[in-house]
Amino acid sequence: MKISAVFCLSLFLGAQAMSGQQAQSALPAGTVPPATVAPAPNQPSDATVVEEIIARINNSIISLSDLKRSQEQLAAEQTKQDPGIPADNQPQQKDLLRDLIDSKLLAQKADELGISADTDVIKRLDELRKQMHAESMEDLEKAAQAQGVSFEDFKQNLKETILTQKVIQQEVGAHISVTQQEIQEFYNQHKAEMQRPEQVRLSEILISTQAAPTKPGQPELSSDEIVAQAKAKADAIYDQLQKGAKFDELAKKDSNGPTSAVGGDLEYFKRGTLSKQLEEQVFALKPGQFTEPIRTNQGWVILEVTEHQSEGVPPLKEVEPMIQERIYMSKMQPALREYLTKLRENAYIDIKPGYIDTGASPNETKPVYTTAASTDDSKKAKKKKKFVLF
Repeated sequence: MKISAVFCLSLFLGAQAMSGQQAQSALPAGTVPPATVAPAPNQPSDATVVEEIIARINNSIISLSDLKRSQEQLAAEQTKQDPGIPADNQPQQKDLLRDLIDSKLLAQKADELGISADTDVIKRLDELRKQMHAESMEDLEKAAQAQGVSFEDFKQNLKETILTQKVIQQEVGAHISVTQQEIQEFYNQHKAEMQRPEQVRLSEILISTQAAPTKPGQPELSSDEIVAQAKAKADAIYDQLQKGAKFDELAKKDSNGPTSAVGGDLEYFKRGTLSKQLEEQVFALKPGQFTEPIRTNQGWVILEVTEHQSEGVPPLKEVEPMIQERIYMSKMQPALREYLTKLRENAYIDIKPGYIDTGASPNETKPVYTTAASTDDSKKAKKKKKFVLF
């Protein structure tokens, strides 16, 4: 059972809202450290250095290993998307420390607002368990460990992603509106971009004709027998569909195709991209209609047309949700950056020389160092690891 791709996808989708590493607890709402004091720079003389702190955000820290881990994850993701660009030349690399600080500030704000993510984490993990066809959470954890994924780290990252998404939606997204006039104006101005060819969105139920391993004592079936059995199963599924069974449910239950987990969805196909045999059948169907079982090299397949888009500019009603989302996101980005700037101005942030927070505000308050004071965060950290303090 492969799990790494699903874990990476979950982390990537969460990171689109706001990337982050392990967040520490936030200052209680409304409290201010006495005289805005932070520990004086020093280096422990009685300890082997394990971690190097490069930033302090209130009573949270970001270590050099946090930054390196983010750099590695971003480089791996971007190399997949565009192998031609060296990882160290990716423009997003310069904003990684900013994003880590953003994540700390949002996690602290979630704590201040009393926002919880425990129930959401359990729900997301259960959804993932079902997608991976794991019988229990223990099986899911074992599968993660087999792929080199720390399950505890994954759960912590998932929790922080959910928390930051909730804060962003409550504090920023809830104050953004998109009017019908804005949608109409966008549609009028971008019609040329919306031109599209005729295409269909398909779903499949595949009954494989690949020989399955036989149990001890059972005779091996001939290729003709395997094909006949697969055809009989496909015919039975076709009968169920004709009687009103839901295509996606049967795909999840009976399909041998790689799309079974998503209800058989195959996305979109333009004219000319399918074989002539398939194209003639599916382009003649309306949404919700399906083919009889069709013989292919992989087995017997039943195809359903879930969407049939005509050539040209789609009507406004059809693309309105997409336009609304695009306008919303164009407003969200600057609004979120403004909100994060305000969080910085109300926080106590100190960055080690040589590192740059590209989201810094000139109105931020710098901590005053003293030899006597130390934060709760550094006390907790010393119990687990020893740090180089800057």
